[in-house]
Amino acid sequence: MKNFKNLIGLLSIVAVSFTACKKNEGGSASFNNRSTSAADYSQSSLPVVAVSGDITSSVTWTAGNVYELSGVVTVRSGATLTIQPGTYIKSSANTPGVKNGVLVIAKDGTINAVGTAADPIVFTSRNLLDGNAGTTGTPGDFGGVIILGNATINVGDKLIEGLDNEAKFHYGGSNDADNRGTFQYVRIEYAGFQLAANVEVNGLTLGGVGNGTTIDHVQVSYGLDDGFEFFGGTVNASNLIALASDDDQFDFDNGFTGTLSDAVAIADKNATHSTSGGNSDSNGIESDNNASIEDATFSLTPKTHPTLINVSIFGTENTGGIAGLGYRNGIRERRGSEVDLIDVIVSGYNTGIAFDADAPAGVSSISTTSVHGFVNAITTASGTYVDGGGNSLVINPTNASYFGVSQPWYNTPGSPATVTLPTWSAGWSKLVF
Repeated sequence: MKNFKNLIGLLSIVAVSFTACKKNEGGSASFNNRSTSAADYSQSSLPVVAVSGDITSSVTWTAGNVYELSGVVTVRSGATLTIQPGTYIKSSANTPGVKNGVLVIAKDGTINAVGTAADPIVFTSRNLLDGNAGTTGTPGDFGGVIILGNATINVGDKLIEGLDNEAKFHYGGSNDADNRGTFQYVRIEYAGFQLAANVEVNGLTLGGVGNGTTIDHVQVSYGLDDGFEFFGGTVNASNLIALASDDDQFDFDNGFTGTLSDAVAIADKNATHSTSGGNSDSNGIESDNNASIEDATFSLTPKTHPTLINVSIFGTENTGGIAGLGYRNGIRERRGSEVDLIDVIVSGYNTGIAFDADAPAGVSSISTTSVHGFVNAITTASGTYVDGGGNSLVINPTNASYFGVSQPWYNTPGSPATVTLPTWSAGWSKLVF
């Protein structure tokens, strides 16, 4: 098992003292683990540059300013947005029902956001950049980042969720090597501004993005919807951290066939958790081939079939004290979706891995993977998966399995400062809010 336990070594993240910080029918906003006094980022003293509308000529955002997004800002028409290391971006004040603080890279635009481990690029709450220690960050303060591309999706062309039906917000094509640029060493905090009931923007949304695009060393924390969502495309992403997403930590749809490697999901039991039909619907990973309105048989091709290598999905150490209705599945495969799991850890959910009845039988594979569930390790309503061997399945209703990881739980005493993350997270990631 390569995951945390053999990944060059483990690092105990010593957190910086910045405190305070849907399908969702509601959730708890208790955030009991946060201090009532908040420390702003030091960048609050920098000049603020207001940005709105479309970016149609190449531009560079520098670390000497804070950039405040109003409405939906779209990079298009051949323009490139370059963001220097150490740059901070926030949203203007939200107005209910108005799309705000959303950065979109259209399929004819390019992003060049390259931070460093010492100076990551940070999209965050305006309340952590306002110079007022009495304000705190909350999910939905920032809109989110959306990158759209020209790679294959299984519906040909599609409007990205949450935005108006304009050509610049559509994605999909036939160029699987499409390159929308580079997105490295970036944190996205408190994203997911709610546009309407059950319509939120994810932390990082990738629609039809091709494998010529570089996505690595990205953390999404305390989002109001999913942390990362991949709609079709072939992009390969690595070194990802999803922390305390309200809905799913990672979500795959519409024929995504890329590879996720060296990724970690961490749950905070005090955060909000999405619900559906009066039940928890907050998962570590949720995967669909397509929506039923697109094809009721879930047979569109290419099929959603990501490969997950060295990915760890951690829920909670036990089931006590979880806000709202809590969590559902570590990984949920449904609606025609397929997956290959290699060197994966799943622990701390009621069901570790669930294959729904509408997930195809016998085409997903699980190899050298460790799975714990409080109720079930793996459920296969749709039939069997291909067992590649080396798997460890554990059911323990009282305590989740560590599977060799020193300290993976966000809410255990002394945490989150003691949570162990792989060495690639050093310097740029953040666990204490």
